[in-house]
Amino acid sequence: MTRRARLKSLAKVNLDLRVLQKRSDGFHELRTVFQTISLADTIEIEFETARRTKITVEANVEIPDNLLVRSAQAIFDELGMHARLHFRLKKRIPMGGGMGGGSSNSAAVLLAVPVLAGRFIPIQKLVEIGADLGSDVPFFLIGGTAVALGRGTEIYGVPDISEEPILAVSPGVHVATGPAYQALGRSLTFTQSSSSINTFQTFVQALENERSARVASALSGNDFEAVVFRQHPKLKKIVRRLREVGVAGARMTGSGSGIFALFRTEAERDGAQKVLNGDQVFRDCGIVPARLVSRRSYRRLWHRQLSDHLNPDKRLWPPRSRYVR
Repeated sequence: MTRRARLKSLAKVNLDLRVLQKRSDGFHELRTVFQTISLADTIEIEFETARRTKITVEANVEIPDNLLVRSAQAIFDELGMHARLHFRLKKRIPMGGGMGGGSSNSAAVLLAVPVLAGRFIPIQKLVEIGADLGSDVPFFLIGGTAVALGRGTEIYGVPDISEEPILAVSPGVHVATGPAYQALGRSLTFTQSSSSINTFQTFVQALENERSARVASALSGNDFEAVVFRQHPKLKKIVRRLREVGVAGARMTGSGSGIFALFRTEAERDGAQKVLNGDQVFRDCGIVPARLVSRRSYRRLWHRQLSDHLNPDKRLWPPRSRYVR
């Protein structure tokens, strides 16, 4: 029997991002606030048990080191099973833009495949598997608004905030993450960690008090902006132009090059988009209207898109297969 599912794999933005000292494992210590947004890839899955594992992918773009395949194999290894698995992937999240498309795709596989297989893996184990696949993957197993520590894999959910409208801007610029970290110059003995942590905590407190990323954005920061804007002046021009047209919350996400802008209402957002579509600064940019997605909405989405295969108890997380015996 072939079991099928059609999934929305949501993007993320970093509402705030602080880079602290370099760690002994070669990664950097981070403080960030992740937020799911409605911009999404689409993944269609066909699953059937088999004596040998075969994983195939059709995609509308070429994807090196495909995380779909590695994530599926990690699940099969954990479950000690074989199956035939076919993916059809339609990418809409810009690749290499700091919006987490590959990590989101990976988490989608980790959540969906056990359900289709009629098996169960506890969330703690899924997070462990996800962290081995990529630093952002554990966040997409939680969704909504979350503080991330360490190299970004230590996730703590914070109360849902307003699902405010945004514009997601893809500037068509590739930012190499390694050189961006090098340009920051964070060593093992970075001396300003306490100051960065204090400003980060102030932002998080404002976010929790106001329940609005737009209102709290006056206190937000992204440490990568200083170095990446020097390397790619176009990105600085985009953020400056957004602020000139009255956008209070405009930030780069991750190490770039994606940029997002927060609005009070959809009418304000749509009006700004009309202005920006004719602006020379935004030539060759992709501008997509979207919204912030709360953890409650994120989990509802997952229960809805796997509903044919789920235990009816929607309180369960991760979603639980009805085929489990």
